[in-house]
Amino acid sequence: MLIKPSAIIRQNYNEIADLCRETKEPVYLTKNGEGDLVVMDIESFVRREKLLKLREELLAVEEDWAAGRAGITPDELEQYLENVISETEYAAT
Repeated sequence: MLIKPSAIIRQNYNEIADLCRETKEPVYLTKNGEGDLVVMDIESFVRREKLLKLREELLAVEEDWAAGRAGITPDELEQYLENVISETEYAAT
């Protein structure tokens, strides 16, 4: 986890942007010593959002399965996961 004072974004935007792109990690900005904002490069954000969406969908499928509701076939799931992984890898490049 990278922590920087919020003033750095006003003074050194390019430095923070480069740091986000290089590390692929969010940068936590503080104001008066307390957490204020989180900044990350767009590729990492898109990848994170896709992974969160996949996690939500998998949880819904698991809940359906546990409740005995009909789901999708293993082949359909495999194809879906391959598509999501492919999209996630594409977003990371």
